[in-house]
Amino acid sequence: MHHANPNPDRRRLLTLAAAGLAAPYAGFHAGLAHAQSSDYPNKPITLYVSFTAGGPTDALMRALAEKVTKTLGQTVLIENRLGAAGVMGAAAVARAAPNGYTLSLMPEPAFRLPYIQKTGFDPLTDFTYIIHLTGYSFNVAVRADAPWKQWSDLVADAKKRPGKITYGSTGINGTMHLTMEEIGQKLGIEWVHVPYKGETEIITAMMGGHIDLACAAGGITPFVETGKARVLVVWTANRSKRWPDVPTLRDVGLDMVANSPFGIVGPKGLNPHVVKTLHDAFKQALNEPSIGELLEQLNQEKAYLDSADYDRFARQRYKSQGELLKRLGVTMQP
Repeated sequence: MHHANPNPDRRRLLTLAAAGLAAPYAGFHAGLAHAQSSDYPNKPITLYVSFTAGGPTDALMRALAEKVTKTLGQTVLIENRLGAAGVMGAAAVARAAPNGYTLSLMPEPAFRLPYIQKTGFDPLTDFTYIIHLTGYSFNVAVRADAPWKQWSDLVADAKKRPGKITYGSTGINGTMHLTMEEIGQKLGIEWVHVPYKGETEIITAMMGGHIDLACAAGGITPFVETGKARVLVVWTANRSKRWPDVPTLRDVGLDMVANSPFGIVGPKGLNPHVVKTLHDAFKQALNEPSIGELLEQLNQEKAYLDSADYDRFARQRYKSQGELLKRLGVTMQP
């Protein structure tokens, strides 16, 4: 069946009409994006946590999520993403849509691993830094019956017996491992690293006599308080309120602080309104007395940074981690 071509003038009018509609149509999409951000959030938010369910970090993040849920009126769901040295959550959020409904805890290894192996993300370009929260009160602990009463005793013995003293950490190239290796490098000590999956395993191994030293955090507290273990040195900038007599690394002559700081990030390109909404809700939660009490129980200090300061901190951290790995001779794996 034969169809005649449409009238040229009519076709021209239709083309002009379509062109005339294009600008309002683009404006409609921009307006829709604004509307979607202005009523944010209108559905549940997923927050990836790259630590074991039931552990101290998971407990803190679930407590914060509960507070933020009440503030925003939408559920913040914690999803534990384990593996890949703690960066599974960060790797997943880097690929997520930038709509504010997928977030991740950002652990320190995310600033380190890109120098060592392929990670699929760039800490400088693939994230929106929302809020920095806290860090860990890492320490070196021993059993109560250990021969070392103070840090200087351990150092003296380790120098006399290279390769004989063992320590446990949460894994190769983690903060615990690299800090102990840096301490050893600075002091001329050679000790033996034994990696574990988590702090609980490290402490269990030490208390059972399988290793000499535990690189620990809040999990060692009950053992210290019951007289079964003691802490020889803490890695924080200031002495612990819980153990004011225990020296920091700086107190014993090592200009080092290692607290594996962490905060919350989203994908790159988050709408500023969404960023502010999330930042304000998490800041309010962080300042709640009950969260302060939980941090004290976990032997952690609040280390709040707003979005802009956290972004600057992340860039500095990425650079400093690269310098640390270079000093320790850690190179990219094939």
